[in-house]
Amino acid sequence: MHVISRKKLKEAAGRHSELEGPLDAWFRIAKRASWQTLGDVRKTLSSADSVEKWTVFNIKGNRYRLITEINYRFQRVYIRHVLTHAEYDQEKWKQ
Repeated sequence: MHVISRKKLKEAAGRHSELEGPLDAWFRIAKRASWQTLGDVRKTLSSADSVEKWTVFNIKGNRYRLITEINYRFQRVYIRHVLTHAEYDQEKWKQ
C-alpha cells in the first residue's frame, strides 16, 4: 500500500510523543500490505473498523484513533486524522 501522507503521522507524533513508536509500526505494516478488502486489513490489524467511508484504527491501546480512507483498487491509504479517543468521540472529524 502507498501511504499518503506519512507527514500527518509525524505531526501527530510531534504533538503526542508517545505515538511515535505505534504510528511508525502501523506505517511499516501498512506500507508492506496489499489489502483488497476490510477483511484483509483485519487479518493484519484486528482493530480496524469501517465507519462510513473511513477505516479507523485503534492506536496505543485504544487511546488514539487513526482515521484513513483506503482505496483498495489503487492500493492507497490516505491518512485523514490522528485523534485522541475523546476528540474522535466528538465526531467533528466526519465533517
